[in-house]
Amino acid sequence: MARPPHDSFDLDHLRRRAARGLMRLLFGKPAEPSGEPLPRRGIQRILVCHISHTLGNALLLTPLLQELEATWPGAEIDIITRSQAGRELYCHYDRVGQVFQLPAHGFGHPRQWLRGLRGMRRAHYDLAIDVDPQSQTGRLLLLKARATWTLGFSGSKKSGSVTHAVEVPEHVQSKGQRPVYLLRQALGTTTEAGYPVPDIRLDEAERARGRRVLERVLAAAPADPQQRKTIGVFANATGPKLLGADWWNPLLATLEQLRPDCRLVEIVPMSGRSMLDSRYPGYFSTDLRQLGAVLASLDGYFSLDCGIMHLACASRVSTLGIFTTTRADEWGPYGPGNHVIHAYGLAPEAVARELAAHL
Repeated sequence: MARPPHDSFDLDHLRRRAARGLMRLLFGKPAEPSGEPLPRRGIQRILVCHISHTLGNALLLTPLLQELEATWPGAEIDIITRSQAGRELYCHYDRVGQVFQLPAHGFGHPRQWLRGLRGMRRAHYDLAIDVDPQSQTGRLLLLKARATWTLGFSGSKKSGSVTHAVEVPEHVQSKGQRPVYLLRQALGTTTEAGYPVPDIRLDEAERARGRRVLERVLAAAPADPQQRKTIGVFANATGPKLLGADWWNPLLATLEQLRPDCRLVEIVPMSGRSMLDSRYPGYFSTDLRQLGAVLASLDGYFSLDCGIMHLACASRVSTLGIFTTTRADEWGPYGPGNHVIHAYGLAPEAVARELAAHL
């Protein structure tokens, strides 16, 4: 038989085989797939494996927490995560117990990894969920946990079997909706019902404080009497999403012309420096819940795709997300009052006209 040509060598296939071999070595016999839906009764302890460290991904986990609470209202939910803000963001979810916090980047802090793994391993869970359709680290954490039922996506990028595997859906792209879809499929329930919206569950005391802070910010710069709405703008972003003054200046000039009834407030980024030359009243906070409370006091908010956009959505202010490079179907805000601006290739003046129409 002729030997296949050298360029037919499948390195990815070899890696997958090696990963499966490592799984068997570390975790023994693979989980036996179940032919039945997840049980509605008897699940009291749940572990969610969430490996992403970004603010946006941490906030987009909250729809699943809401779905878990609705499905098993008496159960306790533990979370193992690389998000450094997880405890702060989930603290008002009554059914969330432990948040095991892993280092944000890699394995550079082995003691912190071991603390998180030891804490997770102390409990026996009725259900462990790996929410990511691609991360192999999430699957490793799930397999390391002691759980009766295990749930995760199946696909070429996931090794390690679970009792309930769900194919990655092509028709559900949203990062906030996919984990909910995963659970609903495993339960055998309809996946077409409305999806929960991200929510950090600000309480009334937090909201009242946010209103007081915003009033003080606005009092320092008296407004035109016709400006009846207060709109937040965040001009920062990461990587190729970041746009400079030559994009923001014409957008804001056009928006102010089209909507003279709107007063802009700049949300200042973590650097503490205005991105808009300090020409608008500004608010800065390193406390995410305090920032969320101020965002909740606004009449609206807009920005490029970023973590603060997801925080605004989760604070329940009408959020307009401007998408110029990333996929809006994956990362766009959804739910009542929230909109996506598809700005791919659009001039900033055209983006301003779309913003003005939605505001």
